[in-house]
Amino acid sequence: MAAYTIYDLTVSVLTPLHIGTGRELLNQYDYAIHSGRTWRLNEGALLDAQDVEDAEMAATLAQTPPAQLLRGQDFRPDSGLFRYVLRGTPRSGAEGAQLREQIKDAFDRPYLPGSSLKGAVRTALAWNLWQQRQMRPDVNKIDRRRQWAAQAYEKELFGRDPNSDSLRALQVSDSAPVDSDRLLLLNARVMNRRGSLDAPIEMEAIAPDTQFSLTLKVDGALFSEWAVANRLRLNGQEFLTDLPSAIQNHSLALARQEAAWFKEIGPARQIAGFFQQLASSSPGVRRFLISLGWGTGWTSKTFGPHLQSDTDFMERILSDHRLARGRRQRADPFPKSRRVVVQISRDRQGRPVESPAAPLGWCLVEMKERNR
Repeated sequence: MAAYTIYDLTVSVLTPLHIGTGRELLNQYDYAIHSGRTWRLNEGALLDAQDVEDAEMAATLAQTPPAQLLRGQDFRPDSGLFRYVLRGTPRSGAEGAQLREQIKDAFDRPYLPGSSLKGAVRTALAWNLWQQRQMRPDVNKIDRRRQWAAQAYEKELFGRDPNSDSLRALQVSDSAPVDSDRLLLLNARVMNRRGSLDAPIEMEAIAPDTQFSLTLKVDGALFSEWAVANRLRLNGQEFLTDLPSAIQNHSLALARQEAAWFKEIGPARQIAGFFQQLASSSPGVRRFLISLGWGTGWTSKTFGPHLQSDTDFMERILSDHRLARGRRQRADPFPKSRRVVVQISRDRQGRPVESPAAPLGWCLVEMKERNR
């Protein structure tokens, strides 16, 4: 392997993608709803437009949600009173209704963090290595602290500590930003096996057909004789020589599992068809499918089916980590629900009707080795 191999990546969003900041935006304080769109307020510009020199007006402003200072004619993207405008609106127009914020740069342009992509790659490689080495679930290797639950397995697969971790050799940049017009307002729900939709969640998200450009670098020097001489050599060079096929193998397994789950749910035929299409896909050389971000589920971020092969093991970790909610019988399927994008329409009486429309966070990635 050469000292450095650099790949240019193009990540194409297939289904809405949400990577959050952890912040909840509030209706009428951070955003306003008008004419079928969601308007992100520029609070500073909005306050500057008021007469704050008047003491009575200043007192009124202090008690007034910023959105209530707007007039109908203000709702223009070029007015300066808004940072950006989202396609779509949340279910609730109540004051203080919450909207999960999408990660963006300082200029409100969304981007794809390299850490999100690398984390998904790490999960896919770990899943493959488990399979290749015919490993078995062992409850004694599971840390009772949820955030460190798989640490023993990760050390076994990738290296005993951060300095010897083979994925030190894999460096993924943040993407270039895209315009804020690639954002949309996403309504999501939790769907159970009966087809019921629960737990409404609203968020900003990246629209399908968006493309991100970023780079991936493999540092071959860390597998070289130089690294041996300097006590820096990493194991696992074979993991990184054919990333696309390893990641695609994991993604196809996920797609088959999800296709089977949604197939049994009448209202979710559209989502089942999407996963059936993924499961039979062959993206080609240097291309692969991957699931990223929020809402892709427990199976996409863990060893998934590898753990579920042992019922006793699964029951133990479900209990120890309190992963299952509600009533549950031994060997019941886990997880018992999925997060889905919903489409909201109106019935003849004008009442909102929600139907499952798509899963979250699926992308297609193309790798091109950069010429030296």
